[in-house]
Amino acid sequence: MKKTLLIIFVLVNITSVFAQQESAFGVGEWFKFKMSYSNWLKAGNATLTVKESQIKGKDVYHVVGKGWTTGMIKWFFAVEDRYESYFDKQSMIPYKFVRDIDEGGHTKDLVVNFDQKKNKAYIHDRKRETKKVVRTKPNVQDMVSTFYYLRNNLETKSLKVGHEVHVDMFFDDENYGFKLKYLGEETITTDFGPVRALKFRPHVMAGRVFKEEESLTLWVSKDKNKIPLRIQADLAVGSLRADLEDFSGLSHPFKTTKN
Repeated sequence: MKKTLLIIFVLVNITSVFAQQESAFGVGEWFKFKMSYSNWLKAGNATLTVKESQIKGKDVYHVVGKGWTTGMIKWFFAVEDRYESYFDKQSMIPYKFVRDIDEGGHTKDLVVNFDQKKNKAYIHDRKRETKKVVRTKPNVQDMVSTFYYLRNNLETKSLKVGHEVHVDMFFDDENYGFKLKYLGEETITTDFGPVRALKFRPHVMAGRVFKEEESLTLWVSKDKNKIPLRIQADLAVGSLRADLEDFSGLSHPFKTTKN
């Protein structure tokens, strides 16, 4: 279970590739997810909240992602994670990223400040009290900002089955090239009723956590919000599923097939 909440936040950010020109989100948007292990054991919850702030006089979105274990899982593997991203309201590029996690005693507390003009990331490890500078890709995104950047910059109406999306991301202290394949449309059952969804498969690194490169599948609502509805991950041991449980502050009406 050590990587479960990390998987949730990575995948939620991935779902941002389902975008359109009209703004898909705004300040006050909030998502809550329920997680289950092997589709029956409750594992925890995760939330994403859109706020606003300023960095060096610039208006920015401030997104906070939280995750924690619940139930029996918590007794033998407690997790409490917090992710934050500060990105420009106009260009959508990030200026600051925070990752503060405690996963069964494995802790990490990183602050990354981006200089997008010089293509550099200034990394402060607050746990180890170390600092370093890493070169980045131009206009690089962090794990959280990717979600919101692509929600507003990729047109989904022209997507065809098999189409792949590539994103330059920066995570912890390295650049990460991400690839996502569009699989088509599907109606899925949710807590809110049946919803027409877009289905995707991200390519991940096979090994200790994932069985193979195509171990993940995710679904997002086929409407103007592009809500992440479900994430299914086949792990090296068992599987993890995250389902949208609640939401508020959407920029557009949420649609089910019964509406």
